[in-house]
Amino acid sequence: MTVTKKQFQAESKRLLEMMVNSIYSQKEIFLRELISNASDAIDKMYYKALSDDSVKFNKEDYYVKIVANKQDRTLTISDTGIGMTQEELEDNLGTIAKSGSLAFKKQNEAKDGYDIIGQFGVGFYSAFMVADGVTVISRAFGSDTAYKWVSEGVDGYTIEPTEKAEVGTDIILKIKESTEDDSYDEYLEENRLKSIVKKYSDFIRYPIKMTTTVQKPKEGEENEFEEVQEDETINSMVPIWRKNKNELTKEDYDNFYAEKHYGFDKPLKHIHISVDGAVRYNAILYIPESTPYDYYTKEYEKGLELYSSGVLIMNKCADLLPDYFSFVKGMVDSEDLSLNISREILQQDKQLKLIAKNIKNKIKKELQSLLKDDREAYNKFYDAFGRQLKYGMYSDFGTHKEDLQDLIMFYSSTEKKLVTLDEYVSRMPEDQKYIYYATGESNERIEKLPQTEMVADKGYEILYFTDDIDEFAIKMLMTYKEKEFKSVSSGDLGIEADEKETNEQEEKENKDLFAAMKEALSGKVSDVRASKRLKSHPVCLTADGEITIEMEKILKAMPNNEHVKADKVLEINVNHDVFNSLKAAFTSDKDKLNLYTNLLYNQALLIEGLSVEDPVEFTNDICKVMV
Repeated sequence: MTVTKKQFQAESKRLLEMMVNSIYSQKEIFLRELISNASDAIDKMYYKALSDDSVKFNKEDYYVKIVANKQDRTLTISDTGIGMTQEELEDNLGTIAKSGSLAFKKQNEAKDGYDIIGQFGVGFYSAFMVADGVTVISRAFGSDTAYKWVSEGVDGYTIEPTEKAEVGTDIILKIKESTEDDSYDEYLEENRLKSIVKKYSDFIRYPIKMTTTVQKPKEGEENEFEEVQEDETINSMVPIWRKNKNELTKEDYDNFYAEKHYGFDKPLKHIHISVDGAVRYNAILYIPESTPYDYYTKEYEKGLELYSSGVLIMNKCADLLPDYFSFVKGMVDSEDLSLNISREILQQDKQLKLIAKNIKNKIKKELQSLLKDDREAYNKFYDAFGRQLKYGMYSDFGTHKEDLQDLIMFYSSTEKKLVTLDEYVSRMPEDQKYIYYATGESNERIEKLPQTEMVADKGYEILYFTDDIDEFAIKMLMTYKEKEFKSVSSGDLGIEADEKETNEQEEKENKDLFAAMKEALSGKVSDVRASKRLKSHPVCLTADGEITIEMEKILKAMPNNEHVKADKVLEINVNHDVFNSLKAAFTSDKDKLNLYTNLLYNQALLIEGLSVEDPVEFTNDICKVMV
């Protein structure tokens, strides 16, 4: 019988050329695609049994089998599914992107229990990324004749009758020879094939069997072994996320976390989601106990594993998590997601966005629950990822601040521990107008700041900001429960009414002194004034305007921000003995006044954790005072 070679359609030929040159980012996924197609074929038998009482579906008879032959350089993927007729081979394999699965799915949408994965028919051609030639031998259910489809790529294909004892399909790949750039030998290695199956197809609902070589004791021979070929089922088949939550223990979830290599730690909390509504999906999410070593680097890649009906589609689907919850690990499996070619790149459709929104809300709810019910565990979480939540408040112009404001915490001057904004506001006295905060490198340094004296004396609680993002996040939040935030270093604390008259008198009487001090500092400060906040300390720096001294420090550490400047004000405690020395120097010795002014300014810089601009001049000034 003469076999005629047929040509692919022009568009299909171009697509095949793209496929041969790897439209997929990783060649290994060819095996995922072929196994998915095999699973589809078995699903079709299941649907057939649902609609035809004469067809019996005994699940034990259905499986996928992988056989590697190193000598012949062939890899065979077989299934006991519904098979294909000559016409179906022609239609489904001769025309790329036309899939029998899609048409079959439309006919069987009403039947429950199973779903068809391969909707686009492109996955089969991923085989040409690793094979010089592909042979498909298939016998359709209800037919006594089998057919063989053969292709070596873009030149076309042939179809001819052949013999096959059982219903089903065999796909035989002639694996390419390895080159300097690409190693194809790995696709004939048992361990490598097993690892690919475990990675992508572990939860396919039918057994994936593989002929493996095992060492067994020789019969009748002590300490003698021989190599034996055995069929081994290498996939688990039942994914943990489809099991009833009541059947699972914390140990089961912890083991899954370890098996998936989500982290080297143990998860602090797991979240098991099963949704059967407008969009159907299952998810298992984990909040890690500790920060990954690369979490705050560019190398860290956020995202959840994404499955479609148990088949891994993406290793890291970033679109499922907002950046501020990027620490969450886990997976999502949905039967409803639309996929484009290769199942690797998701269409940004409404279903994906709905899943992402639901996941975000669920994570937020679980964190709030942890905060309320297990404060010790939440503190552990916050120590690892609190900064990320605060970055989330600041990013995107504060778009997410409402989602995060009840999750953030700061160290409290009165409670001596981390507290939430809600806890702070609940303790505020009736006469307190603002939520007060102080910034610094550590809690210990902040406690010693002169600027905290007046607020602390009023008995008001102060929140300590020690992360560089803290003040920026709060500026974006602006208010919490109608209470404004106020830095203890701001020009107006809102509690100086009692001292207002006295201060105005001091300012008026010492107007010339303060002007002389400001001149001595040559533009380093925007003003010198009598302090309304200092009690025991002689001097401090405060800031007028939106940019605080701490913000200036942080911004100047970034590129192209060297001109950022806070409007610094040097505040003098007029009730301190130092002020008497300043007045005396102003009256009798202007050089001494300049000396004292520079010393006080540098002292204020050091208190703020700022660098002294001229250390040599500073030490010389100290020596002058000592002589």
